[in-house]
Amino acid sequence: MSLSTFAAAQLLRVLPRNTISKALGALCEARPPAPLMRGIVRAYSSAYQVALHEADEAATPYDSFDAFFTRKLRAGARTVEGGEGTLISPADGVLSAAGTIEAGGTIRVKGQDYSLDELVDDPQWARELRGGAFGVVYLSPRDYHRVHAPVGGEIVRVQGIEGDRYPVNRIGELHVRRLFVKNRRVVVEIASEAWGRVAVVLVGAMIVGRMTVVGVDQPDVQGEHRFAPARPIARGDELGAFHLGSTVVFAVPKGPFAGFSRGLGEVLYGQALATARTVRAAPEGKGA
Repeated sequence: MSLSTFAAAQLLRVLPRNTISKALGALCEARPPAPLMRGIVRAYSSAYQVALHEADEAATPYDSFDAFFTRKLRAGARTVEGGEGTLISPADGVLSAAGTIEAGGTIRVKGQDYSLDELVDDPQWARELRGGAFGVVYLSPRDYHRVHAPVGGEIVRVQGIEGDRYPVNRIGELHVRRLFVKNRRVVVEIASEAWGRVAVVLVGAMIVGRMTVVGVDQPDVQGEHRFAPARPIARGDELGAFHLGSTVVFAVPKGPFAGFSRGLGEVLYGQALATARTVRAAPEGKGA
């Protein structure tokens, strides 16, 4: 651990992280003059090597930094691999961790153990996921920041869970204990015929102004939202977005899981990560 990393970690502990994140989020939604906005997009894209050629040109010119950051992709920029029994990456980024959910209901990410009870805020659901599998996709500043359904099924419940906004980069992972369950997050429950009750968790971070989810009419998801009837969603359909970047954690039950078909590293949304053993009956979710 370098002295600069340690110093940065100590500074983060005393900064008003939520206030800073909300203020920067509001600033990113401001609408500067068009020439200034074009300059901001060019500078940011050059600094972070953003693949602007993949963006949907119909949305340009961008009227705010938030509009640019949450840009849609052009048609055909991604391919949704496999069939209904294939679990795909929910986002562009880096698959930074993947493995088995331990018998006690914990997942291990970068040397830290996290309780699924806390992560999804539902002890019964967490017990159902024991022995299953999880994955973590980290989205960097250069990435496309919309999140997509890793499996097909029905959205049963969405829950916004309040928390802090520590960074989810290397500094946060090394120096903030229980980082993912300390940070603000949004839990999406998908009832899948092939996979059972699947969890998709959008984890907030410092400078993430807000998180949105389809079907929830809020500019930043707060509280619990139950869908009655449940909202159908296909694999690869848009699920939500980070208004500035962060991390997605997904978890699937033990029964259908037959192992990961892809190793850690860079990944694009739509790429296959695992295949279910058999197609099973869709379960009743918490909000059904």
